[in-house]
Amino acid sequence: MHKKQLFAELKNAVVNFDEEQAKAISKKILTAQMDPFEAIEQSLHPAMKIVGKKFNDFEYFLPQIMLATDAMRAAITILTANVDIEKLEAGKKGKIVLGTVSGDIHEIGKEIVGVLFEINGFEVVDLGKDVDSMDFITKAKEVQADIIGLSALMSTTMTVQKEVIELLKETGLRDKYIVMIGGGPTTNEWSEMIGADGWAETAEESVKLATELITNKKRGE
Repeated sequence: MHKKQLFAELKNAVVNFDEEQAKAISKKILTAQMDPFEAIEQSLHPAMKIVGKKFNDFEYFLPQIMLATDAMRAAITILTANVDIEKLEAGKKGKIVLGTVSGDIHEIGKEIVGVLFEINGFEVVDLGKDVDSMDFITKAKEVQADIIGLSALMSTTMTVQKEVIELLKETGLRDKYIVMIGGGPTTNEWSEMIGADGWAETAEESVKLATELITNKKRGE
């Protein structure tokens, strides 16, 4: 089968969140000895851009986003099973440790943000909900993260975002990580007040801001 056709079929499988089809086509691509990175670039990246647009246009919602992401991950697992890990890591924009702060059990907004980060080429380490403040720092050190993302969906837990930043200062690690905050009650003013590096109102804006912040950091700005 022609490469262009296989790549198109893989893209459609992900857009239509057909995980089994995505796996089958990925195996065909490998059997045909096609470049797995080319398949990712020409099939999976465009597919997830389409999925992201459908989400923004309210055609897809969180369940469809998660299913499409599962199909994408399944395809990547197969395509990259035997590739150079360093080359794979080089294709990532950066790594973010993400979670909902201690005392807060809300996850949906944070999960949407995490999915959109993955769609846009970031590696996401999701710590879940009600995450202890020090756990953010411990995990960021462990995985050598670029960004720590702190979600708070209640006004009573917003202060924990500040607590994490203060812990980073106390441990001498504040300059090592970009710290982004988000969540319903948070604002740009709150972000500036507690010394975060950035805040965004929507998941899409979060990705754009993270890309800008990490690019500037790498340039030493």
